[in-house]
Amino acid sequence: MLQTNKLFAKMFLWLFVGLAITFSIGYYIQGNEPLVNKIFGGGNYFLIWIVEIVVAIVLSARIRKLNPTVASILYMIYSALTGLTFATIFIVYELESIIFVFAISAIVVFVFGLIGFFTNLDLSKISTLLFMGLIALIVLSVVSIFINSETFNLGLTLLSLALFLGYISYDVQVIKRNLYVVEDEDTLAIYGAFQIYIDFINIFIDLLRLFGKRK
Repeated sequence: MLQTNKLFAKMFLWLFVGLAITFSIGYYIQGNEPLVNKIFGGGNYFLIWIVEIVVAIVLSARIRKLNPTVASILYMIYSALTGLTFATIFIVYELESIIFVFAISAIVVFVFGLIGFFTNLDLSKISTLLFMGLIALIVLSVVSIFINSETFNLGLTLLSLALFLGYISYDVQVIKRNLYVVEDEDTLAIYGAFQIYIDFINIFIDLLRLFGKRK
């Protein structure tokens, strides 16, 4: 249990680092109008989005096989790229509302993380369902571009929220089990932080859409 506690302490430290990078960069950029115009002007935003996806794919596929230094660098790069796109959140929503939703998101992630850590149920049985839901979410997100419907977007947000709540518990259980099959604890901690980071960011965005106060 001591080894497990050590792993999760490292994991949540890396999670904090990633979130701090993302939100700090997002907040800094939104206050710099020339920088905002440069990032979101032309094809720069699309390029950033593509690079972000590529880094995410590399991390998802290879992070457990990378040495801790390379894994941590890629993780921080991904967090920074997400921060660039997060500038829009600080532009659109009130800062107090962002802080409030961030706190709620942290509580939600913690609670569902505890469920994944302590439950005796084998959550791998729902992995296929979660993956199918993720594919459906991606497809529907593309469809939403062409459908200007608040009801449709609300349903999409609720689907995303339910999906990533499930992923938190599932990911925590997978990380806990990997402790006994992955040799490098530091790499596993970064891998776990990356998985929970993605869950946290998506839940934060969903809750902000539901409860955030726009400027």
